[in-house]
Amino acid sequence: MNPSDLNDFNSSLIELFRVEAENQTAVLTSALLELERRPASPQPLQTLLRAAHSLKGAAHIVNLLPAVEIAHAMEDCLVAAQNGLIQLGGTEIDRLLRGVDLLQQSAKAIEDSIPAWEAANAAAIRGFLDEMRRLSGQTGKSRGPGETGRPGAGPHAFPEAPAEKPAPHEDSSLVPLRKHEPPERMLRLTAESLNRLLGLAGESLVESRWLRPFSDSMQRLKRLHSEVAQSLQVVRNVVENPATPGTPSDPFADASQRLAECQEFLAEKLEELDLYDRRSAHLSHRLYLEVLRARMRPFGDGLRRFPRMVRDMARSLGKEVRLEISGESTPVDRDILDRLETPLAHLLRNALDHGCETPDERMRAGKPREAVIRIEAHHSAGMLLVTVSDEGAGIDQDRLRRLIVEKNLVTASTAERLSEAELLKFLFLPGLTLKEAVTEVSGRGIGLDAVQNMVKSVRGTVRVSTQPGRGTRFQLQLPLTLSVLRTLLVNIGGEPYAIPLSHINRTLKLPRDRIQALEGRHYFTLDGHQIGLLVAHQVLDCEAQPFGAELPVVVLGDRDARYGLVVDRFLGERELVVQPLDPRLGKVNDIHAAALMEDGSPVLIVDAEDLLDSIERLASSGLLARVASQPARPATRKRKRILAVDDSVTVRELERKLLAGHGYVADVAVDGMDGWNAVLTGHYDLVIIDVDMPRMDGIELAARIKRDPDLKSVPVLIVSYKDRDEDRLRGLEAGADYYLTKGSFHDETLLQAVMDLIGQPES
Repeated sequence: MNPSDLNDFNSSLIELFRVEAENQTAVLTSALLELERRPASPQPLQTLLRAAHSLKGAAHIVNLLPAVEIAHAMEDCLVAAQNGLIQLGGTEIDRLLRGVDLLQQSAKAIEDSIPAWEAANAAAIRGFLDEMRRLSGQTGKSRGPGETGRPGAGPHAFPEAPAEKPAPHEDSSLVPLRKHEPPERMLRLTAESLNRLLGLAGESLVESRWLRPFSDSMQRLKRLHSEVAQSLQVVRNVVENPATPGTPSDPFADASQRLAECQEFLAEKLEELDLYDRRSAHLSHRLYLEVLRARMRPFGDGLRRFPRMVRDMARSLGKEVRLEISGESTPVDRDILDRLETPLAHLLRNALDHGCETPDERMRAGKPREAVIRIEAHHSAGMLLVTVSDEGAGIDQDRLRRLIVEKNLVTASTAERLSEAELLKFLFLPGLTLKEAVTEVSGRGIGLDAVQNMVKSVRGTVRVSTQPGRGTRFQLQLPLTLSVLRTLLVNIGGEPYAIPLSHINRTLKLPRDRIQALEGRHYFTLDGHQIGLLVAHQVLDCEAQPFGAELPVVVLGDRDARYGLVVDRFLGERELVVQPLDPRLGKVNDIHAAALMEDGSPVLIVDAEDLLDSIERLASSGLLARVASQPARPATRKRKRILAVDDSVTVRELERKLLAGHGYVADVAVDGMDGWNAVLTGHYDLVIIDVDMPRMDGIELAARIKRDPDLKSVPVLIVSYKDRDEDRLRGLEAGADYYLTKGSFHDETLLQAVMDLIGQPES
């Protein structure tokens, strides 16, 4: 074997060992936790012995001596327990779990440098080996890591490692490589899956060979057309010169016959081509499904460390908690499974620290001493649903209301009106926590924010519900795969847009007589609920198209906040291969990615969460009034857009109606922070700002706008009750272009100020 082949062989062997170590350490951890729960059962001990023995053999093959000794020491301890010589309780399980940790670390270190890892962990390895010998009742001087004794010294002795690094050409190169190229990312395939892929690849090869004979057969059609052309030329000659000698007795019949042959042959080949198209499409779909299945991993593969984590963390918190997992065999896209690990860890830590009570508290509440945390996974309507629930005390909603008021997130009156779903959404804000003190487990208000960010990054949603005294439940709704997206294709402003099906509540054709208006906002009633209505052209800032008697409406959002988005027309469902946008574009407002249609034309994929945020800001604009009364006509001139920011609903509505009534497009924001987000994501010709507002006052908002290089050219008009010179000076110093007091406020004054700053409503 030449050096190159030898290195490839060793790399492959090491990668196989790492996979084996990952599987066997997961088995060891699971069986140890099972043994702790059922110490009288013989089954966990047998499982542990098999896993330790297998891992020892695998480590021996790659000459990973520290792992060999650790696994062997664990074997001795387990054999002693099996023979009834020792009892394995919580303390002993802790020691064995430390051995599992060392085995995991050694498997990861084999890719880099085992001697360096061994030197850094020599004390830990020696301590573990001594503990195992004392536990199993063995005596004698312990060996340090790597001191395996002389060959043949006992039934478990192993050959000594070579004193010097072997030359590259020597066949003893099973010694772990110290430096080599990192291995390619491995994908595990079962033999059955590989056989199915091979079969589909063979079918694809056979199908591809059909095109050549079909192409050859089309040459006959070409000849037939040539003969038809010759016959038509003969007909023409006869028409021009009937006395031409040698012409057929009936040239028209001859030409008609040849033309009929062409038509018959063409119809036959078109039918063959159509059949081939159906076969190819079916085969491509089967191949896609099989490749997708090959990318899938069992849900349980991503949860292997969680039972151990829950057990250790519960012990550190003085609680008794058991983790139950259902749906372990549910197939999950490997990329989504990798991303799920961190958010699930956050949810489990929250359940342990916030949710589950101590055993004494649970007994006083009439509950079992041991709490149960459940993780469930299953497929539903083309989505992956992952639920994390606990049997704890639930979320104190009154305390949460007080907390969001204390942090000036909402006013006290608004907090009292919030529904349970609206209130619980505040839990996902960064920095918000119900813990009174920061601990090593939680209390910084970071975990749920990280959960929400991850879920949004994969186009999913997260919902939370709680029952006092009975526990809390988080549900993650995620796509089955990140590479292909099921969408509804719609036309907006003459362009196709794709909306993910996972965010669509319903689609319908809405008659105009069902549209109603309330406080300048349009809505319709669906299943007894009022659904806010607005046109997609306004949200996506594109040219309006005329509507017919019925409006195509896409209902987005959940039951707590649903909106009807009026589009030009429905184009049908599509499965699209997602193409990320060029990162140099940054975050494109309301757009997530792009894709290619069957004909190669591009289509933009809507960012549904971003779109819902935009809709919430624009829902009160009232721009749909013209659509309700008559079909909209294409815009010929662009109307100027104004944002009014005021925490008073009366002032907001007054300004909006006044501006909209005079031809401006008027949007509103409920406070300074909402206004800042609107300015960042929208395009405005003017911003009208109140001064005294929650979360961010008008002076700070004006200053932020003028400090931003992309926004500083936007005129700012401050409207305030404060008419003192120092207040006016503060506003102008912040960068305001105009300062108007509400004491002198009337329609003409505001309109004149607006026209002084940006001119007429249309440009």
